[in-house]
Amino acid sequence: MGLAVPAAPATAADEEVTLESIVNNTILGHAEDGYYLNFKPFAQVELPRIMLVRTADGALTLEAYGSTKGLLQNGPYGLAAHGDGGEGHADPMTASAELTEAIGAKEHLHGSVVRTSGAVVADLSISRHLIFGLLAMLIVLGIFIALAQRYEKDRDRLEAPQGIFQNMMEVLVVFVRDEIAKPNIPDGKWRTFLPYLLTAFFFILVANILGLVPFAGAATSNIAVTGVMAIMTFSIVLLYASTDYYKELLTGPPDAPVLIRIILVPIEIIGLVMRHLALAIRLFANMMGGSLIIFSLIGLVFMMNVIMGEAAAWSTTVISIGFTVFILLLKLLVAFIQAYVFTILSALFIGMAVEEHHSDGEEETEPGLDGRSEERLDAIEDQVEQRTQPTTA
Repeated sequence: MGLAVPAAPATAADEEVTLESIVNNTILGHAEDGYYLNFKPFAQVELPRIMLVRTADGALTLEAYGSTKGLLQNGPYGLAAHGDGGEGHADPMTASAELTEAIGAKEHLHGSVVRTSGAVVADLSISRHLIFGLLAMLIVLGIFIALAQRYEKDRDRLEAPQGIFQNMMEVLVVFVRDEIAKPNIPDGKWRTFLPYLLTAFFFILVANILGLVPFAGAATSNIAVTGVMAIMTFSIVLLYASTDYYKELLTGPPDAPVLIRIILVPIEIIGLVMRHLALAIRLFANMMGGSLIIFSLIGLVFMMNVIMGEAAAWSTTVISIGFTVFILLLKLLVAFIQAYVFTILSALFIGMAVEEHHSDGEEETEPGLDGRSEERLDAIEDQVEQRTQPTTA
């Protein structure tokens, strides 16, 4: 590594190995997903490993182990170092003595396992990001179940919110409805998609905040999680898109010449896919980037200790901690911003897809509501406003 400038009698190779260990195990090892929960200095809990494998005789089987350690000790697997591929690391560790030494040094937590016979078809292991993603889902589910119980009766719906919890949640729900759903989804169709937008907003928000909790992690810093959420938005766009949207997407603008339309159609289709791909990458990159910055600032102390000695490391500690606190506060703001950005872009894409082109003189009406239903809805809203207004003496 270019930063390897020995400050004490040591070989360049020793310095490089030490710095590489810091980068891989301290920075990347904690920012990436893993098959363990890190509660240092108290404990490290390894998670179950589940492998769908094809054995040497061609049979398809499911193997389950209680931990990565158990998988390496009891299964036909070897250990490849983190970032394997460099010279001298082509073959995975398979010898019992080498594996015991690597497990004792916790190298198996940051390396990857390789099957020595047959092949791994799919790694279905429970990972750290999966645990915290499920935790975020359960928190959101619990919040909305508790909130729904406050509105079980018609009388409760017409009364002003009671308590900090109900007031805070109603502010956020109304914000998503009035500032995200209504302005971006036309013709009153926002009612159909509001549940999804609320779910996406609160799941991302809770998952992002979990990333700031000690010993926890942000599921949204995993491209698989953000990718699935982008696919859900993409699926809604394809399922609920209007005839006008598909017609313009597959045939091009009606007023454009035929040759121009032939060029624009593949561009529009690629643009449709890329918009949702960017939706996944934007959220993933922002959350992963924040984690990398924090761990890099902390790892800077250890790097300075290796490169320039203890005095430089102690001097760097004050600066490192100060910037780390600043980035943590910034990440709290980013947690809300990224939830808002993903939700408003999803609403915008959905609104573009479901919008219908009305002919001149045709009155736009709210789908699914006849005149009598609209009058009843307006009367209920007026009644709610009257009951929630403060009384004057």
